[in-house]
This record gives sequence, structure tokens and C-alpha cells, in this order.
Amino acid sequence: MKIEISEDIKALAVLCKHDFACLKSENYQLCKVQDCINGKVHFIECKDHNPCVYKTSFGYGHVCGCPVRKEIYNKYKI
Repeated sequence: MKIEISEDIKALAVLCKHDFACLKSENYQLCKVQDCINGKVHFIECKDHNPCVYKTSFGYGHVCGCPVRKEIYNKYKI
């Protein structure tokens, strides 16, 4: 499935260190969204332990602040 995200949302992710691999490769493994609150707060299970500027520790887990990742989940439930 081809994921389409608006240029406005992509422009918000200026700190992406992965060069939008989540949009370019169908095989890219996204961090799994475990829970989402009001389409705004996305609790994630990280696919690896690599640093990410959009990943924030919260209690025993992490919250994703990546505008692109959040839109992918909100739009496609992936």
C-alpha cells in the first residue's frame, strides 16, 4: 500500500534523520503504536534502540512526536 502524506505534514518533520524512509520504502518497519489518545498522543513500541529526536521517554514507554508517523497512524491505522 502506498502511503500518501501531505507536504504540509512532511514540512513539520524537519528533524527527520531517516530521510522519510517510512514513506519511501514499503519494507520500512515503523515503531508500533500501542495506544493513541485523541489522535494527538501516540504511545509507541520502538523497533530498535536507536536515538530519534521525535521519541520521548514517558514512564516505562515512549511517546512519538513525529508528525509524519502520527499522520500515518491517524490516516491508515498502521
